[in-house]
Amino acid sequence: MGTIFVAISEGCAKIRSGGKRVSAGKQRGQSLIEFTFVMPILLIITTGLVSFGLALHNYVVLTNAVNTGAQLLSISRGQTTDPCATAYAAISGAAPGLTSGLSLTFVINGTTYAATTSCTAGAANMAQGASAEISATYPCVLSVVGMGPSSCQLQTQITEFIQ
Repeated sequence: MGTIFVAISEGCAKIRSGGKRVSAGKQRGQSLIEFTFVMPILLIITTGLVSFGLALHNYVVLTNAVNTGAQLLSISRGQTTDPCATAYAAISGAAPGLTSGLSLTFVINGTTYAATTSCTAGAANMAQGASAEISATYPCVLSVVGMGPSSCQLQTQITEFIQ
């Protein structure tokens, strides 16, 4: 009777261990299915964060560059014959990666010089205490996996008093 009991308990142990192997295989398959459901959502979130992060970086760089150009424009009275070219050179130096597609508008003492990087007549308008304003727009593209790219415009405007 003792040998029968031992044989039965060994058989039950084999059945139990075999059952564990089957359930472990089911868990591996379940993890793969969960991963396939979650992965597209994670890709959308990750690419969205990267896309918006790049756009925010470009906006900060653009704002900093335009601020640098406006400060140089405000102190260049009497020192240059083309204040817009001087400011544009400063902006290009501060944001070398953003010069393609960059659109600038200069307003010196109420006179607008739009869509140009040169304004030799602007030197005559540089009066102390008057305002010098630079507006800039830069195109950006927000793209997220699974969605079409959408275009946007980054805009900034800085006004300084001419020294």
